This record gives sequence, structure tokens and C-alpha cells, in this order.
Amino acid sequence: MALLGPTTVEADDGTPVDIGGARVRMLLARLALDPGRPVPTTTLIDDLWGEQPPADASNALQSLVSRLRKVCPDVTLEPGGYRLAIAQDDVDVHRFERLRAAGRLDEALGLWRGEALADVREAPFASSAAVRLDEARLSAEEERFQTGDLDVSALTAMHEKHPLRERLAGLLMRALCAQGRQSEALRVYEEVRRRLADELGVDPSQELQDVHLAALRGELKPRTTVDRLPVRLTSFVGREEELAQINDQLDNARLVTLVGPGGAGKTRLATETAARHPLHGKGRVWFAALAGVRAAEDLAGAVLAEFDLTIGGDPLRRRAEGVDRIVEVLGAGESLLVLDNCEHLITAAAEFAGDLLRRVPNLRVLATSREPLAIDGESLCPVGPLSVPDGQADIAGFGAVRLFLDRANAVKPGFRLDESTVDDVKQICRRLDGMPLALELAAARLRSMTIRQITQRLDDRFRLLTSGSRTALPRQRTLRAVVEWSWDLLTDEERRLASRLAVFPAGANLAGIEKVCHEDALYVLTSLVEKSIVDVVEMEGEPRYRMLETIRVYAAEQLDASGEKPEILARFRRYYRDLLVRWEPLTRTTRQLEAISVYEAEQDNIVGALRGAVDDRQVEVAADLLSGVFWYWLVKGDNERAELSVREVLALGEALPADLEATFRAMHLIMTAIPGLPDPAEAVGVIEDCVRTGATNKWPSLSIALPMLAFLSQNPKLARREVARAAASEDAWARAAADWALSFILADEGELDSAEEARDRAYEQFMAVGDRWGSAMTLGMKAAFVSHTGDNEAAIELYHRGLAVALELRSQDDAVQQRWRLAVEYARAGDHESAAREVAEAEKYVQGIGNDQMTIMIGYARAEVALRAGRVAEAREFSTRFRRLATDSVVLNGFVTEWSAMLEGRIALASGKPAEAEAHIAVAVRTTSDRSDMPDVASVTELLALVRHAQGRDDRAARLLALAQVIRGRLDLGEPDLRRLVASLGAPQRLGLTKAEALQEIRAEAGVSDS
Repeated sequence: MALLGPTTVEADDGTPVDIGGARVRMLLARLALDPGRPVPTTTLIDDLWGEQPPADASNALQSLVSRLRKVCPDVTLEPGGYRLAIAQDDVDVHRFERLRAAGRLDEALGLWRGEALADVREAPFASSAAVRLDEARLSAEEERFQTGDLDVSALTAMHEKHPLRERLAGLLMRALCAQGRQSEALRVYEEVRRRLADELGVDPSQELQDVHLAALRGELKPRTTVDRLPVRLTSFVGREEELAQINDQLDNARLVTLVGPGGAGKTRLATETAARHPLHGKGRVWFAALAGVRAAEDLAGAVLAEFDLTIGGDPLRRRAEGVDRIVEVLGAGESLLVLDNCEHLITAAAEFAGDLLRRVPNLRVLATSREPLAIDGESLCPVGPLSVPDGQADIAGFGAVRLFLDRANAVKPGFRLDESTVDDVKQICRRLDGMPLALELAAARLRSMTIRQITQRLDDRFRLLTSGSRTALPRQRTLRAVVEWSWDLLTDEERRLASRLAVFPAGANLAGIEKVCHEDALYVLTSLVEKSIVDVVEMEGEPRYRMLETIRVYAAEQLDASGEKPEILARFRRYYRDLLVRWEPLTRTTRQLEAISVYEAEQDNIVGALRGAVDDRQVEVAADLLSGVFWYWLVKGDNERAELSVREVLALGEALPADLEATFRAMHLIMTAIPGLPDPAEAVGVIEDCVRTGATNKWPSLSIALPMLAFLSQNPKLARREVARAAASEDAWARAAADWALSFILADEGELDSAEEARDRAYEQFMAVGDRWGSAMTLGMKAAFVSHTGDNEAAIELYHRGLAVALELRSQDDAVQQRWRLAVEYARAGDHESAAREVAEAEKYVQGIGNDQMTIMIGYARAEVALRAGRVAEAREFSTRFRRLATDSVVLNGFVTEWSAMLEGRIALASGKPAEAEAHIAVAVRTTSDRSDMPDVASVTELLALVRHAQGRDDRAARLLALAQVIRGRLDLGEPDLRRLVASLGAPQRLGLTKAEALQEIRAEAGVSDS
């Protein structure tokens, strides 16, 4: 809440709140002057109405409070009066006073937006409060001048506004003398002396007289701030949150230690913090660089040298006397001492800092180290990587990107983030963990390499990143030197465990580490965490340990050199094979969410184990790992990874177990069946191999895959046989899958009611076994079926249920598709506001998970929703952008032609260009009919009927509606344009055609050749 200017209030999300009338603002301002404390009603009446209160003042106050509560519910009635239940720091007046007391004058004065209480000054309480606040502001401005630069122009302007403020006049006189303008300084004094005598009848204060005397004697020389900090040659980028946190910590603790791995930028952050601290302007900041100190007994002498002090004589006496001299200097006033790079002298640094803090009460110490000093009163500030993008389209705001671009421009002016560089910048920032030194070294390479060349060589990062500053310490000039410095500080036991941990790409929990590394690992792990070699995070209430990628690469080199790598890798792969054997069956049960959490945490490790087994041609291990993770990938929508892995494992050849080979061939065919149908003969052969080898008894997922593979191969008899096989299974999930597949077959045969019954049975069975994936898929199918009946509201309710399940399942692809369909269904129902809201929510969700492919899909949804709302030009822009982005997409490329044809056909129709629409629709007729997707063929046929109607050819429109009814079994009456067409033309006649005959006629109508 703000009072230092007009009275304003913001909601939690930063939205301004309309307070209301003048008297309500007065009440809020008065309560905000005493936040968190009750103000008596009599006081409030006096402060709001003064000597002329209303006849019924208590009721008038109560009425004001009621009006205020509508916009500010934090006002409560207590025995002592009315209380504004917010923290003092939520009000800028009190925040100003706290910052001013802490010497953070720039921040304090930055809170002012005009005169205090500017819009409530007519209130009786406001005049005295405003005078007090204005005085505090002026005093703070004077204090800022006193501790900072004496800016003559600013001081002159202030002096002209406040000619009787003697401290201000004294500061102006000092500033003028510092510029050699002694006569002007003396003239300022004479003017102030005269005005004081004329207006107040007093003489200047003793303080101002002393400044006058010093000016007469020529004793006022230019005042320079002593800067003992390392020279800052580069701009400071990012770390705004850490800067604020450290400032707060220094306000509340006397020892703050910045802890983090090498290359995180601890020294630069400490230097920037010290440079911005109020004590720096007073010359009371010292910086002691300890990196070059080799022996603990030399530490005090190194610090002493930073104070420009030396002590001779016996070493022990020299150290003791040196500390005494340091204490003497630091004890002369408030002081800040930076102890940089303490890790290699950690015990000595801790003892030294503790001794100083005990002996110098006004001292604060800011230390940097790769592990804590571990003494009483220490406040830790972890300094880790800068924020990195993870799939997001807009990456300019991430800290790592900002730093890389800043340093890149320094060595290659004009370098910028655009379509040609964004992917490489994103990859560099992510693969270098967002670590500042690594990013700076990478940017320096732009002097001699292109951004793409840098990206391509990140696998050899230690050879690549060697071009650091020649003036930097040797251990900061190359990436390898940075890591080696930390590695050399480890014990043999710590090095052994750290090198073995390199086999875990995604880190691991304690159980996994102890199983793979064969260590009683907990205490050694704790030490590695303390020394910033390993990070620890909480996942599902359990600690998980991981290394930054650069440290892991170095540790892997050490594992290679140790000779232990084959054995450790074998344990690693066995561990994840056994883990998947335990968890894979649970992905289709009530423990599904628990299983998915395990998979999410371990996915990169599983992929690493699978990739290694494939590369080493460990066929059975690779097959077991793939079969253990495959269903999880399908549930999460990671089809591209699943399909690639299946191809790689199948390529291992004859050594693959027969049942697994048949299963993977079936899965590969089903995944590549769209947009191209599988070869019927190959599909039949694969299905029979699955049956012959007994794979159908081992892999429940085949209960869906085999019937659908036969169905897509247009072999309904074989599809029915596989449905029957699954329906007879002892596995309840397989029986649910059988009904799910059966619903497709029945719908294709036009048995829509029977299809719906099978779908309902599938849903009930999926729910009974606890499989949210099957439940969400079935709900989506049911929603589409209900929508076609014309009941948009029921479809919307079903889509909402499906979305809730998909979000619970954390199935990103399904969640986006459910929300997309929900948005379209709202638009079909005429609720365009809700449709736009769902698209916006989908965009927000996609940005949160960072997925460019889904961002493209949402672009299609935006076009569809805009078109249905009548915003044709906007829809055309979205459609053009979708086609451009999706054409380059590996995942969506197969559908771009068809989806764009449908969308652009509808846009052309809405624009009154039926001939153009017809050309687009012909493309969609060809693609949908080529892959025998009957529901999509029906939708395209209905759209072609609308085109014929727009062309005035209602006889052909009616015939097309009848053909669409043959293909799907019913028309899509949830589509408003189609409902209007049916109302105009009447219900379509029943045709005695087969689907094949209807399909042939539709292709002919669209002018699609059978060649």
C-alpha cells in the first residue's frame, strides 16, 4: 500500500484496487499509518472529521468501514478499535523508515511518488503526518548527499526550495569548495545568515559556522570515496533476487556466506553487494582476496596487506599484532569486510572471522566459499546457476541468456537473439547449467567461432572453454581449472564417490546411490553437498542428489581413469532394469501417480541406461529397459522418444528375445500408422508373431495395440479376434482396453449405440483399476460422441472431467488436447468468451512446461477459436503462422498439410470465397481418405457440403450430407453451421451405400484422383 504520494492499493497480483470516495481513502490512509494495531474509534472520528463530526459519528464511521471492507477486507473490528491487518512492510511509509534506518537511502527515496498523503491532505490527521514525512524525506535526501557524491546542481536546486535548512546549506558549501568555487560557497553562507536573521531572528548554527570558517581557511577539499573493491570491468547482469536477499541478510546477521560451486559468480556477486552497500560510500568496506593464500598461518597477513598495513618480527607475534591492527581499523566505525574464496582455508577462515566478529561489535563479514564457515550466527546465501530456459519460446528474460548476450555483444558487437541464434543460445545456456563463468567463456569464443560451432563442440567443453581473461586467477581462466580447483579440495573417499556419481545423468536418491556406488554413502554425500560438488533437492519428501553437468563431465573423466567404469555402469543398468520391473505394472493401477512420480524423477537416468545398453549392444538389458519405460512414454505423450528407442532396439538384431521383438515391431507399426496406414500383410504378420511368442500374455499394452493395429489395417475380422483375446484376459486392465478398442470398431461399422456402450464399459473398468490415462482418453472420446448429438453442454462437462484427470496424471500432451477440444466446444456452443479463456489457459500451461511443439498446436487452436468468433482476419494470421512453424516441426509435420487445408478452407468459406475453399478441402479429402480416417473424412465431407451450399448447389450439399452420414453413422449436429444447413435442407436421406462406395463418391465430388 502506498501513502508516499496519492493513496493507492494493489491486489496480490499487482492489480490496482479502486478505493472509492475521498472519505474512504482518508480512513484507509489513517489506518495504514498504524498497520497491525487497533486505532480507537474516538481517534478515528477526530482524525477524519476534526471539530465538526457528523451527528451520529459512530454510525458514519461504521458505514465508512463497511465501504472500505468491500475493497480491502483486511480491516477488522477489535476491542481496541479498528485494525488494518497487514504487515508494516506492506505500507511504503514504514518501508521507507526501515530502509532509511538501514542506510539504504536510494531504495528508501525511490518509494516516493509525490507529496506524502497527497490526495487526503484535507483530513485533520494528515497535515501533521505529512509535515513529519516531508521532514523525514528531506533528512534522507541530505543524508544521501552526505554519504555519497556532493552533486552541486542537485544541492543547489534543493537549497533554492529550502533556503533555511542549514545542513543542506553546509553540504552545498562543501560541494562548491570541492570544485574550487570558494566565493560562491561564502555567498551561500551570507544569504542563509541574512535570511535567518530577517525571518527567524537567529544566528546560524555552530555547525554551519564551522563550515563557513573551514571555507574561509581553504580547508574544504574534494572528498573522494575510497574504493578498495576489485575493479569491475564488466556489467553486472542478473542476480537481482540474490542481491536483495543478501542485503536483507546483512541487515539481520553479522556474517553472511555466499556458498556455491566454482564458476557460479560468488566473487562478482559479493563485490557488487559491497559496492552497493551504504558503508562503501563512507569508505568503510574492505575486500580480502584469499585465493592466492596457500597456508593457514598466512591468512591474517594477507588480510593485513589489504589494509595497507605491515607488521615485522616473529611470525606468531606478527600474526597476533596484525589481527590487533585489523581490529583497530575495523573498530573505528561500522565496517564491512569481504573474505573472498575461503574454501581452501576453511578452518582458518572460520576462526579468523569468528575472532573479528567477537572483537568488533560494529563489523559485518561477507564471505564467499564453496562450503559454509560453520560458525555461530552465520547466514547462508546459496549461489547456484542463473535461470535457464527449458523449451520456452520467449527466452530473453532468463538470467543465463541475459548474461550470455551481454558478454557476446562485448566480443562481437551486433550479436543478437533472433531466429538464427535462439536455439543455439538456448542450448548453450542449458548445457552449461546457467553457470556464469562457463557462459562468459563460451561467449568469448565468438571472437573466432560461430554460435553454431560453439554449440556443436559442447561435448568437448573442457577444450572449448579455455579463453578466459589473462588477468584472472589461473583457476578462473579455463573451465577445467575451475573444476579441478574444487576437485583437489576433496578427500580420496569423496573423489571416489563423486566419480561414481557421474553415471547418474539426473542424480539419484540415497538408495540408488548406495546400490550403484556400493558405498555407505550418506556421510560422504553430505560432505560433497557441503563442498558444492553435489546439489540436494527435495522430491516427494525424499532428498535427491545431483551434480551440475560440467562437474559430472569432469567426474566421468575421473571414473574413466579409475578403471571402475565398466563395473559401475553394469550396476547402474541393473539397478534401473530392476526398478522398472517393480514399477511398470503399477502404471496401470491405483498407484499410477506414485509410479509416474518415480518415472519423472528417474527418466533421464533410465534413458542414459537404455542409451548405454544400446551403444554397448547389451541386447537383453536394452530390451528390458525399453519394455519397462515404453508405456510411461506413451502415457506422457512422449511418442517421438518412444518411436526412436523402439527403432534402435529393433536394430540390435537377432539376439533380441522373440516375444520382445514381436512386441516392439507391433508398437512401432502402431506409432507410425498415422498419417500413413500400416501395410496390411506386415501388420497381420506382426500380430501373429505376438500371439505365437506369447507376448500377448506378458504385455497388457498389446490389448490395445493389436486390435487397433488390425483395425487401422482395415482387417475387422482380425481386430475382433484380438478384442476377444484381450476380453478373455485375467488382467482387468486388458479387459478395459478390449472394450476401448471395440468402441472404435463398432463406431466404424456404424453401430454407434453399441460403440457408446463399449466406451462406457471401458471407462468404468479403467476407473476400477485406477488408470487415469484410460479414463481420460475414454472421456475425450465420449465427449466427441456426445457433441455430435448436438448436446454441447454435456460435451463440455465431459471435456472438463477429462482435463481434470489429464492434469492429475501430468500428461502434458493429453492436457493440452483436452483444453483445446474444450475451447472449440465452447466456441461451437457460442460461448466465445469461455473459448478464449480456455485457449489462454492452455497457452499459460504450455509456457509453464516449456514445450515448443505444444505451443504450435495452441496456435492452431487460437486460429480455430478466432474464426468461430467471427474474427476472420485474425484467424488467417494465426493460420499462416501455424503453417510456417508446424512445417519445421518433426512431430507435427505429417499433419500440417491436412490441418492447414481444413482451417484455410473454413477461413475462405467465411470470407465468401467458396471456390478457394473448395480447393483447400480437396486436399483434406485426399489425405483423410488415403489413411481411411472415417471420422475425419466425415468432417471434411460436411465442410464440403457447406461449400456447395454457399455456391448455391443445394442438391449436391444434400447428397454430401447423406454421404457423411454413411461414413460416420450420423452428422455432427454440434456444429452450428451444419445444424443450420440441415434445418434449411431437411434431414439427409438414407443411402444404401457401403462406406467404400460413399468414400469413392466423396473423392470424386472433391475432384480427388484415385491414382
